[in-house]
Amino acid sequence: MRKNIGANSMLYPMPVLIIGTYGKDGKPDAMNAAWGGISEENEISICVSDDHKTTENLLFTGCFTVSVADEKNVVEADYVGIVSGYKEEKIAKCGWTAVKSEKVNAPIFEELPFTLECRVKSYDKESCRLVGEIVDISVDESVLKGDKIDLGKFKPITYDPSNHTYMTLGAVVGKAFSDGKKLR
Repeated sequence: MRKNIGANSMLYPMPVLIIGTYGKDGKPDAMNAAWGGISEENEISICVSDDHKTTENLLFTGCFTVSVADEKNVVEADYVGIVSGYKEEKIAKCGWTAVKSEKVNAPIFEELPFTLECRVKSYDKESCRLVGEIVDISVDESVLKGDKIDLGKFKPITYDPSNHTYMTLGAVVGKAFSDGKKLR
């Protein structure tokens, strides 16, 4: 039996996206955004309201980074989502190391192993929709197996909006573009 639970902002898995920007003063900032994902080839869309320092920053510079939070950085990732960049210098408090991207005017946080480097394509204040062109992807070699991402080493986290928890992704259960051929 199924139960209707009403319209809500739930989708599984929901990535924990850390948006990195530089402010007008050149200081790095980060925020946690759960509502986002790939929307076109080389494009990411994220819901970000205009009252965030991050939004002000990325509209000023025209650039941002998006890192996927991992198991090692749960506390820090949650912190940058619950504290305003207008009130605190979040990066110093987290202990993250910000390094300027070689591709865009935005910070890469060394402690977060997977980062999309993006240029702002558009921002719609009314819908809060930020669209970014993915210019490059920076990956720490510690999460690679050859030239591919190893999720067992990376351990990205997902947000569970129903229970307000963070979880790691699970084990491999199948092979994409292959297992379905059994039904041909």
